[in-house]
Amino acid sequence: MSQVVTETMVRVEEVHKSYGREAAAVHALRGVSFEVGRGELVALKGRSGSGKTTLLNIVGGLDTPDRGRVTVDGSDLSALGEEGLLALRRDRIGFVFQSFGLIPILTAAENVGVPLRMRRADPREREERVELLLSLVGLADHAAQRPTELSGGQQQRVAIARALANAPAMLIADEPTGQLDAETGHAVMELLRAVVRSEQVTALVATHDATLLDLADRVLELRDGEIVEQ
Repeated sequence: MSQVVTETMVRVEEVHKSYGREAAAVHALRGVSFEVGRGELVALKGRSGSGKTTLLNIVGGLDTPDRGRVTVDGSDLSALGEEGLLALRRDRIGFVFQSFGLIPILTAAENVGVPLRMRRADPREREERVELLLSLVGLADHAAQRPTELSGGQQQRVAIARALANAPAMLIADEPTGQLDAETGHAVMELLRAVVRSEQVTALVATHDATLLDLADRVLELRDGEIVEQ
């Protein structure tokens, strides 16, 4: 599956990241460079421990590189400062994690509405957005259920809806199907692809599941700390 991409959403230039010092240092990223076009669904694959999470955290402004430059939606992350990075993560990037990260005491609707409450959205606007997103992920009939009353696949769908609450320009998903069986994982990946199209967002998704890679527009492999385009 491919599409014409005319604008760059993410640009990563010669990014290096190491942990530890001298002989004990672990070089997670070695001069990583790539671009993601606006509206693309790009899958990032690599063995466990290959640095996929480190790379996603750097692109998402959760971590900083030792060297190199990252630009997201026109913003150079190194120039934003803490307040700027916080605003970027709140307003322009949605995160989806393997562990779902839902608040147990809140209903599905309340979980989706958390980002909207944080930016003090109008209550009516918040309710309408939550209803729309739960419908988008196929959970309109489960709005009042708490996470423990939902299956793993349903919880991940709630997490995806929550990530979309503030209408971000980009989704970053770290092994979003890692805790799901193959069939449910495939359904969640198909949902992500549909969301990219319907919400007109860009997505960078790390996955180790080879069966999900054909759902992406493009696949990047992280090998020995470097990106190899497939």
